[in-house]
Amino acid sequence: MSMMDKLKEMLKGHEKQAGQGVDKAGDYVDSKTQGKYASQVDVAQEKIKDQLGRPEGEGGSPQP
Repeated sequence: MSMMDKLKEMLKGHEKQAGQGVDKAGDYVDSKTQGKYASQVDVAQEKIKDQLGRPEGEGGSPQP
């Protein structure tokens, strides 16, 4: 079992909170870099959210 599979299992049912954590971490990085890498941070946030699964009703398709 890969590390990502373990994370998905741990976060099952808490996708909304995980997404909020990813957003908060991205905001922190943006604040420390004064927005210099904002577009790259946004792309990374979306990819992480896609990997972890999105809550029902929020863009994208939830991961099984």
